[in-house]
Amino acid sequence: MRILLSTLAILAVTFSLSACNTVDGAGEDMAAGGHAVSRTARDVQH
Repeated sequence: MRILLSTLAILAVTFSLSACNTVDGAGEDMAAGGHAVSRTARDVQH
């Protein structure tokens, strides 16, 4: 029983950490999209 609980705890931590990386990657993608919009708007102004 102890081994099962330990395994489940390790899996839960692993999935939590991988979710953080996914959210971080999505944030970087959104930031890149925002930069592209800003560059385009600046180009249109000039």
